[in-house]
Amino acid sequence: MGLITLQDIFEMGYPDYERGHPLPAHVRKAARAIMHCRTAALGGHVQACPDGHISRIWYNSCRHRSCPQCAFIQVERWLATQRARLLACDHYHVILTIPHDLNPLWCENVPLMTALLFQTVRDTLTTLLADPKYLGAQPGIIAALHTWGQTLVLHPHLHCLVTGGGVTADGQWKAVRNGFLVPVRVAMAVFRGKFLAALRTAWERGDLHLPETLRPQPFLNLLNRLGHPKKTRWNVHIQERYPHGTGVATYLARYMRGGPIKNPRLVACDGETVTFRYIDNHTPSGEGPGRPQQMSLPIGDFLQRVLQHVPPPGTQVVRSWGLYHPRHADALTVCRAQLDQPPVVLPVRLDWQTVCAQRGDAHPERCPTCGQLLVCTGSIPRGGVSPPAPPEERAA
Repeated sequence: MGLITLQDIFEMGYPDYERGHPLPAHVRKAARAIMHCRTAALGGHVQACPDGHISRIWYNSCRHRSCPQCAFIQVERWLATQRARLLACDHYHVILTIPHDLNPLWCENVPLMTALLFQTVRDTLTTLLADPKYLGAQPGIIAALHTWGQTLVLHPHLHCLVTGGGVTADGQWKAVRNGFLVPVRVAMAVFRGKFLAALRTAWERGDLHLPETLRPQPFLNLLNRLGHPKKTRWNVHIQERYPHGTGVATYLARYMRGGPIKNPRLVACDGETVTFRYIDNHTPSGEGPGRPQQMSLPIGDFLQRVLQHVPPPGTQVVRSWGLYHPRHADALTVCRAQLDQPPVVLPVRLDWQTVCAQRGDAHPERCPTCGQLLVCTGSIPRGGVSPPAPPEERAA
């Protein structure tokens, strides 16, 4: 079998999966978008060389944020904007994860749990860094939500890009001392306390819905157990400082759109079983980075793992705080001046032709034979069928 795509897997397995599983409307919409992307179902147009050298069919993209075929241009646009805004200072990559004991609550309250995770991470980082003991200034933070692990199981956590410094109350830039952001144990304790307090408040207000398998008293017992530092570990990881923020921003951008798995990780699918690559990060201490592995799942289980990560409508998966929040553009400008940077100049909005040129690809709308721009010779309506036209590229 040649290269397999997520679209291929959905075409093979999703119709049967949908018949056997009640799915929310936004999940069904995502699945249809993945299956129909760049096919005649979404319509398109035909372009040809004026001198008749070639003719090509271009189908429309679905532009759904869970579709791996539609992620690249949106990610590049976001990343270009963030690169223009980043301060010329050290940055830290901070990862905060909630315990898996809370996964049933997450599934039952996705919008609320997402909001609480962002809120408590923001409050944890800004509160600690405002403390003169650690920094005593307002940093810049960009946070991205990931809900999956390497094997696509539910694993809600935030990746944060944090400046190694901030602006003080009197408008002065202040760098962290000795390359040290905050103590991990302190950050873990503050994050744990704030998140559990937010859950209790949501429960008291009647905003939190318990899954059928969890009754009120066992839920309260669970919160008590999760608050005990020796019984449950709240994972907070602060990686070593980076001399700039571009690398971490690129990492955040990689998972903004396109769903939890991209096509290059897919190995095979025979209609019954899907095999994909993943990195096993649970290696013994001292053995270096995670080891490449492969996993095979029944196609229904694979689809379930992918579809559980489709965000509900309106979910904002990337948020900015402090100096990187748009409301603090003036403070950002002041800090840039103190770091010998000019004011922010946002880049021109990228189009796909420019992105192709930046990658060194041949211009997609020029004839490879004579170099002339292709012209539109026909359209394909939505829901139509492929015209009996030449294949993707055909010599005249």
